[in-house]
Amino acid sequence: MGRSEADRSRRRNFLFVCGKNRLRSPTAEAIFADTSGIAVLSAGVNRDADERVSDELIEWADIIFVMEREHRRKLQAAHAGALKDTHIAVLGIPDDYAYMDPELTAILRAKMARWLPR
Repeated sequence: MGRSEADRSRRRNFLFVCGKNRLRSPTAEAIFADTSGIAVLSAGVNRDADERVSDELIEWADIIFVMEREHRRKLQAAHAGALKDTHIAVLGIPDDYAYMDPELTAILRAKMARWLPR
């Protein structure tokens, strides 16, 4: 069932993507889960990801946030048809952090500030 334009203007769907969906993207999903005005999910582009990116997830997303350029490349190669005109933003966060690492959460909050509802 499609959403009306009014619903779309009130809530945006954010998909966070990393390699294995174990550290960075689940951290982003957790810290933004209760943010008013957005819905969030996370997934990974690698074959061994805990939750793999699917066409359905891509079609659900209004915008996709990838942690590295390589993740964008893999998304575009594997899901070109589903992506259509979906914007992919590269956050530029290397795989150097544990799940919910305070430094990672601070970086995510800073990089996402411009995208979050005010």
